[in-house]
Amino acid sequence: MLLLVAALTLLPAPQARPASDTVGTEWLTKFGYLLPPDPANGQLQIQEALMKAIKAMQTFAGLEISGVIDEATLSLMKTPRCSLPDITDMGSMKSPSPIGTKWNKRNLSWRVRTFPRTSHMAPDTIRALMHYALKVWSDVAPLNFHEVAGDNADILVDFSKAQHNDRYPFDGPGGAVAHAFFPGDNTMAGDVHFDDDETWSFRSSDSREVDLFAVAVHVFGHAIGLPHSSSNQSIMRPYYQGPVGDPLQYQLPYDDQLKIWQIYGVRELLFPTSQPKLENSSAHPVLPAPSPAKYPTPQPRADLPDRCNTNFDAVAQIRGEAFFFKGKYFWRLTRNRHLVSFQPAEIHRFWRGLPPNMDGVDSVYERTVDHKIVFFKGDRYWVFKDNNVEEIYPRFITDFGLTVKSVDAAFVSPNNDKTYFFKDNQYWRYDDHRRKMDSAYPKDIGLWKGLPSGVDDAMKWPDGAIYFFKGKDYWRVTQSNMEMDPGYPQPVGKDWLACSEMQADSSISNRAQSRLQTAPDPLDLTKSASENRNCSCTSTAETARLAAPLRWRLTLIVVVTVSVCRGLV
Repeated sequence: MLLLVAALTLLPAPQARPASDTVGTEWLTKFGYLLPPDPANGQLQIQEALMKAIKAMQTFAGLEISGVIDEATLSLMKTPRCSLPDITDMGSMKSPSPIGTKWNKRNLSWRVRTFPRTSHMAPDTIRALMHYALKVWSDVAPLNFHEVAGDNADILVDFSKAQHNDRYPFDGPGGAVAHAFFPGDNTMAGDVHFDDDETWSFRSSDSREVDLFAVAVHVFGHAIGLPHSSSNQSIMRPYYQGPVGDPLQYQLPYDDQLKIWQIYGVRELLFPTSQPKLENSSAHPVLPAPSPAKYPTPQPRADLPDRCNTNFDAVAQIRGEAFFFKGKYFWRLTRNRHLVSFQPAEIHRFWRGLPPNMDGVDSVYERTVDHKIVFFKGDRYWVFKDNNVEEIYPRFITDFGLTVKSVDAAFVSPNNDKTYFFKDNQYWRYDDHRRKMDSAYPKDIGLWKGLPSGVDDAMKWPDGAIYFFKGKDYWRVTQSNMEMDPGYPQPVGKDWLACSEMQADSSISNRAQSRLQTAPDPLDLTKSASENRNCSCTSTAETARLAAPLRWRLTLIVVVTVSVCRGLV
């Protein structure tokens, strides 16, 4: 029976000698980019394969594709990383490791069976770090992790040295530091092993030590079926990235959330009212208090917009969901107009390829002809396939036959499948199928009866209507006669973004956010270890004890559907 394993590796320290083809060949072969050399084919074929493998490695790592082991490539090869291969389809040299097998159940048990023999961390601290590393995944996926006693746990965690009876021996300090087994039918499926020769740490500034929480989140990702990611922000990126911050504050990057949603779907509720009762659960293990000097209280982002008191730069319907863009951020709503999160996400972290200094977008729409996503900013535009920009962009908006220097709005009409552009008091109609502007345009915006000029943006919606947005209001058109529906405009914040009228008219949202931060938290670390010590604990997404005036807001939270997540990966 084939045993799948994922191992986190720290490569040996750089040697004081130049890189050689032998070193590169060994590295590329180890991590799946290069087949072992065949002596019968001769050295020439090996050199050609080596160049192809280097390019594949550089592509996956986001380096400049040169085909040679240059300084940047060599530096990355010497970077601590996970030893699970990045490439499994070595024939095509382009396929990253596929999503692994999955657990066929949602309640998974775990146990730390052995602890480090020489670590300065107490067993309770190590158990707590395992708990919160698993909770990172259960917060977004419909998985519940429960610590149990005994060796029958689904996920067994061990700290071992050298040979430890799994055919993947550790090699002392450095080298391989951990490995995890993918879900499956074998007896070690889901198990995680850490090298007991490493100096494991938590909240340490010593670069020679290995952060246990960061490594645990990564290998637990493998233990539930995730492969590596080429995204720089992903916790599943193969290269060890050092500490990731406070376990009580850390959240999975969005790329990793999308991947785990593909395998297991999303949690039906972010704040479930009940959890399954398993043996001896203690919900909130204690971590050592952070040092104020090392971990100052983070200050809120000065540029973080208030969704309830702003107009939006752009609004778009993408894969059946609504996206509201403001500055460098966006909010995302499901088909049922439920916010995925009250907090906005960063545009650049979701759509890779926009200029890093871009402070916002003018308009966004999804083309129905090929389902690619078009971003407009000033006189340029970018075309994305899912989350990645096409190579030839940006280009000038004159490609559309537009003579203006920017657009206010862009959307595809559900009535004729034509793309409409708006600027000030004019609008254009464009045929994406023929890639040509229709004749007799632009026309006066007054033909859209009841619509003000200078709209912020517009979008079609799955209900068959067109929605226009300007300031804090929006208008709806449900007929093909280009006339606004009666009863409009209506407030954007209240109808789309889960805002009350008071929030939209005052600073109450700031007070509510402050109350949310200071409300009693079930993850209370002020209790003594004796009050919290127990032989087991539970890791799930849990209900925060919020102040009564805020409870009604939580009922609006519904996470994105699986089909939509798949469409955006």
